[in-house]
Formats: sequence, structure tokens, C-alpha cells
Amino acid sequence: MQTKRNILIIGDIIALAIMTVIGFATHGEVGLSFLARMGAAFFPLLAAWLISARPYGLFDEQAALNPKTLWQILPAMLLAAPLAVILRAALLRSMGQPLFALILGVTNTLALLTWRWFYIRFGRRFIRLPG
Repeated sequence: MQTKRNILIIGDIIALAIMTVIGFATHGEVGLSFLARMGAAFFPLLAAWLISARPYGLFDEQAALNPKTLWQILPAMLLAAPLAVILRAALLRSMGQPLFALILGVTNTLALLTWRWFYIRFGRRFIRLPG
């Protein structure tokens, strides 16, 4: 069972990392020189997501297999995005922007919904999930 939880967490990390890179790419900020800034956006988001997702059961292996639980990503990200922006602002000693929190929340919700849908749809076949 622990393996499936690890797959969920690793998949979430990858989805959030991909969206971080895409976000920076949309601003023309991709390259090694932007790595520190990407980290300053990614790590607060990851921490906020790991904190926010747990109470919604998003790392529960059995619940994650049920398509009806996908909706739980939304309220978890409603908590995670503003928290991530606050953490990032504190880290950078700057102001958090509400519009950034909105965009961060929407795009990462879509990424997590996509990843979790693939997990539900194809996970049994590739990682030998029960059912």
C-alpha cells in the first residue's frame, strides 16, 4: 500500500514541477539562470500542497482510485495556492499577489486533475493496482 501512496505523491510532485516550468516558460524565463526563482515558486507550492492535500484524503490509496474523489483536488488547492504565495513572498521578502495565487491555483488544479485522472484510468494496468 505504501508504494501506491508514494506513486501518488511522486506524480503530484512531477505535475507541480511541470507546471512550474511551463509557468516560467510562458514568461520566457527558462534556463539555468532561472533555477533559483523556479525553486522559490516550486518548493513553497509543494509544501503547501502536501499540507493541504492530506486532510482531503488525497494520499489515501483506495480513495485515489475512485473518480468521484477527483473533486477534492479543488478545495485542497484553494488552500494550497494562497498558502504557497504567502510562503513564496516570505521567502523572497516580497508581496504576494492575489492574481498569482489565482493563476497558480487554477493551472495546478488542472495539472493535478489530469495526472490523477491518468492514475485512475491507467494505473491498474501499469502499476498493478488492485481492482
